[in-house]
Amino acid sequence: MLRQVLQATAIATLGLAGVAAGQSSSPPPGQLAPIHGPYAPKIDPANFGTKIDNSYLPFKPGMKIHFVGVRGKTRQTDDEVVTSRTRRILGVRATAVRDTVSEHGHAVERTDDWYAQDKQGNVWYMGEDAFELKNGHFVRASDSWQAGVNGGKPGIIMPAHPKPGDAYRQEYYPPGKALDEARVLRLSGRRTVPLGSFKHVLVTSERSPAEPQTEQKFYARGVGEIAETVVKGHHEEFKLVSVTRR
Repeated sequence: MLRQVLQATAIATLGLAGVAAGQSSSPPPGQLAPIHGPYAPKIDPANFGTKIDNSYLPFKPGMKIHFVGVRGKTRQTDDEVVTSRTRRILGVRATAVRDTVSEHGHAVERTDDWYAQDKQGNVWYMGEDAFELKNGHFVRASDSWQAGVNGGKPGIIMPAHPKPGDAYRQEYYPPGKALDEARVLRLSGRRTVPLGSFKHVLVTSERSPAEPQTEQKFYARGVGEIAETVVKGHHEEFKLVSVTRR
């Protein structure tokens, strides 16, 4: 456990150094991706880079992220792989992160999430290709969407400089009821997961007006998401076990 904690601390230090060097000031996320009123986020491809190195959500191609958890009474694993695949969405080069949820060693959900980071350090959620297992076959889920297609619009999945009280839209696709929004609760959380123990953890609350549940997510600087738990609704919780980098 001590080795894992030291490893996580070193990763966090490197992540902070990289972000501080490459990001400028940014308007608050609630201004860029408001949750109230007409929603028309402005996306300028010239304001986006090719890296995702936000200190709370660093996604470097080749990263493998492994969570263990439970949904209801069923144990699950959740594995994310940051791929080298990209797609032009609204003129922005977005990176695919493959997210696979498994039960008893077999995949039951598979999603390609598309992310891009602007030059201020905000990580934008540009769409998702989601598939779920039905009758032994993967079928496209109704909440799959892409910014610029059939009314889909991007949102912010991680602000450049999150502050308590920030509220922002994460995705916007009314036809598929993909309407998640988030609020920053605090930057002083503590959380212990299989990877190690963390202080100064970013804690967010996420919900959708189309769903009856609320979840909290926990992020450590230089590491990324370390845990999530449903606090209102069905029983669901995941904790970070490992992060592998090339």
